[in-house]
Amino acid sequence: MTYNDSFIRACRKQDIDRLPVWYMRQAGRYDPDYQKIKENYSLLEICRQPELAAEVTLMPVRKLGVDAAILYSDIMNPVASIGIDFDIVKNIGPVIDNPIRTAADVERLRPIDVEGDLSHVLETIRILDRELDVPLITFAGAPFTIASYLIEGRPSKSYIRTKTMMYSEPELWHSLMRKLGDMVATYLRKHIENGGKAFQLFDSWVGALSPADFRTYVLPTIRYIFDELRDLDVPKIYFPGVSSGELLPELNGLPVDVIGLDWRVSINEGRRRLGGNYAVQGNMDPYVLTGPSELIHQHAKRIIDEGLQQPGYIFNLGHGLFPEASIDKLKELTDYVHEYSAQVLQQRTTSK
Repeated sequence: MTYNDSFIRACRKQDIDRLPVWYMRQAGRYDPDYQKIKENYSLLEICRQPELAAEVTLMPVRKLGVDAAILYSDIMNPVASIGIDFDIVKNIGPVIDNPIRTAADVERLRPIDVEGDLSHVLETIRILDRELDVPLITFAGAPFTIASYLIEGRPSKSYIRTKTMMYSEPELWHSLMRKLGDMVATYLRKHIENGGKAFQLFDSWVGALSPADFRTYVLPTIRYIFDELRDLDVPKIYFPGVSSGELLPELNGLPVDVIGLDWRVSINEGRRRLGGNYAVQGNMDPYVLTGPSELIHQHAKRIIDEGLQQPGYIFNLGHGLFPEASIDKLKELTDYVHEYSAQVLQQRTTSK
């Protein structure tokens, strides 16, 4: 089997023949075949069946020709192992039966048991390690983003309960962060031990914080997680989510390989704010995919041209795919990124 390692090489700022492409939420709702599976199984039910979860993970690799797979899972999966009851409710998201509100609630959280409670996730990873000819990215939700669900009890736009705990009970907040940091580090280590080739830490909602609050209440735990996993010889990605451009300067010094950017900051500006220290990933607005092909190509070309100015760039969206996205347009975009970037890189080689 020929193994396509362009994603790994780009993460490490090595030479590539064309830009690697993958998409957040690429295994999911925009695919009619996935929608048929969802008629019979919930997200959590799919996750508990390794063969089915592996098949859903493989679908976009086969259909789109992307250069990496991302594990079909959910950022909430590991919290079941530490004592949180939740469900993923259609049109709402994670809903927590027993929200975290008090010191006693934090105290009762137990250490994660990945092999005991989440063996189905590890088996899915092992299946994919055998089947894939591209790298498998695994992932976890970052502590702030997980905490926002655990404390609010469901998705929130204001994060009022989360920020109330953060500001009013900082010791309790940091205690919760430490427990979630240990959960994430243990969970991701098991992923890599069982065949994951890279991992991404999703901090989808941390852009709700100011740089000063991020530095005080969140960054120490993010640093702890990546320090704990520093010995793993795989690319490590931190995605600080949407509206996080102002946080980028705070990330300098993190022991990671790649920083994900959303569409509100350009590739060039993102690199500048990061001091040129990291490979970057992103950052097309997903909803550009609602436009005509000419517009999609125009946006992609601008992003690719910036991405190729320095080594270490992976094409992606600035957030996850949405259900109404067209699989045909997504395939067309993938092909365009491959073809145009290969053309540019070939011209550079020829002109040397």
